[in-house]
Amino acid sequence: MIPVNEPLLDGNEKIYLNQCIETGWISSDGAFVERFEQAMAQYVGRKHAIAVANGSAALDVTAAALELGPDDEVIIPTHTIISCASAIVRTGAKLRLVDSRADTWNMDVAKIEEAITSHTRAIMAVHTFGLPVDMMPVLDLARKHGLTVIEDAAQAIGQTYEGRQCGSFGEISCFSFYANKHIATGEGGMILCDDDALAARARSLRNLCFKPERRFVHEELGWNYRMSNLQAAVGLAQFEKLDAHVARKRELGRRYESLLRGVRGIELAPVACAYADNIYWVFGLVLDESVPIDADEARAMLAEAGVSARPFFWPMHEQPVFMKQGLFEGERYPVAERMSRRGFYLPSGLALTEAQQDQSVAAVRNMLATFL
Repeated sequence: MIPVNEPLLDGNEKIYLNQCIETGWISSDGAFVERFEQAMAQYVGRKHAIAVANGSAALDVTAAALELGPDDEVIIPTHTIISCASAIVRTGAKLRLVDSRADTWNMDVAKIEEAITSHTRAIMAVHTFGLPVDMMPVLDLARKHGLTVIEDAAQAIGQTYEGRQCGSFGEISCFSFYANKHIATGEGGMILCDDDALAARARSLRNLCFKPERRFVHEELGWNYRMSNLQAAVGLAQFEKLDAHVARKRELGRRYESLLRGVRGIELAPVACAYADNIYWVFGLVLDESVPIDADEARAMLAEAGVSARPFFWPMHEQPVFMKQGLFEGERYPVAERMSRRGFYLPSGLALTEAQQDQSVAAVRNMLATFL
């Protein structure tokens, strides 16, 4: 079975991990944490970087650092991972959802303004699958209405928007270093921002809100969301190869695109749009209406051919956990609904071989030939 993702760990990972073990610094106090933070901040063009245990932790800390509460609303795409929504919901704030664009698979920025109310505090822009959100209209709306921009760049490490690094646009941005990311630490995440006070608050929240002058005295509740020195050691080694990883992802994506271009029954994301080249974090496709099965059935057929495939996100307005709370009743977002039912992505890891790509493409073609 070809795995949907296999990381590439062929740099200094073993050397740096051995240094952690030899020195005994395996906790969050080790030197690799600060080195990794500094490397990411400089690369993205930010003043501050705060390493955390995972990408969901980055979102939780961000929502708390911004002091969102029950009187606030945050606009997010409905087509995203639930971590984006849960971080907001846990603060008591309300979600306002926006549909996606069918061509870029990102939030439709033309629909954001109609979702803004007098209670709106922030817009969360989530870069999805390989192309970034069109950030200039988002920033314009934020300035016009006095809103904060939260940028989720978990899938866009190394991606740019009009030549500028993703993660450098909002007041605060979040990254993930899960095993399928361009920088993979197994688990891990990071918060980046330029505001000194916001950074200090995020650092406190990730570290149980210890008071500097008296460690075990707490005026508010935080989390133990610290990144370990072991994670950071792997992260720094991965960071050193980031440019090569991005180039490899684009090479894999464009090869898939050339092999599947023009195949009946599927829609592919564009190689490029007006403001960015596709970084191909994953290689996704959407079944068109001529194919009489959905994504789950297609993935089952691919699995029989030895190819793992992963579904697209399930929309927030159709999540059972939110429906039980009476949220989003009667709301419809047709593009996201279609993507969730008919979209999936093929094996896309950095360690993928051409032979595995060829097998994956053949499986897709054979699956479609059954119906077309």
